[in-house]
Amino acid sequence: AEFQDVVAAGEYLKSLPSVDGERIGVYGGSYGGFLTAYSLARRSDLFSVGVAWHGIYDWSYWKSNPLPGGMFFTPWGVESEDPEVVRASSPIAHVNSWRSPVLLVSGDDDRRVLVEETVALERALQRSGVPVETMIIPNEIHGFLRHETWLRVLQRTTDFLQTHLEE
Repeated sequence: AEFQDVVAAGEYLKSLPSVDGERIGVYGGSYGGFLTAYSLARRSDLFSVGVAWHGIYDWSYWKSNPLPGGMFFTPWGVESEDPEVVRASSPIAHVNSWRSPVLLVSGDDDRRVLVEETVALERALQRSGVPVETMIIPNEIHGFLRHETWLRVLQRTTDFLQTHLEE
């Protein structure tokens, strides 16, 4: 349902006469990072660029690897135990239809969404020929703890979006 909301927002923007429908970007962090990546993977025709901060990109990882304390995470909206269904609900499963440039941002000390998810998505996108940039921040956590990090991430996000939306 959340993905449908993002698409509806993009379609609404595209319908406005004051908006260039060929230059609509999307960005978000954490679950919003997942939605950003999923939107780019499934609707690169609508979203021409995106920035995803510390997103979940492969639900199957969460179904097969325990969290600290031995608990398993159940992906939101993915009720199936079928590994193929879980994987199909993940952005990484749709890199072949992904065309839009993306900036992936993650802290290397993120204990909620491991940096390995960002690296795996980056590699999959590179293999598919998708323009991808990655910003891995040393000693930074999921929500970015340091003020300096926020300034750097916000500036890089702004620069990336401007570069790709003003082309």
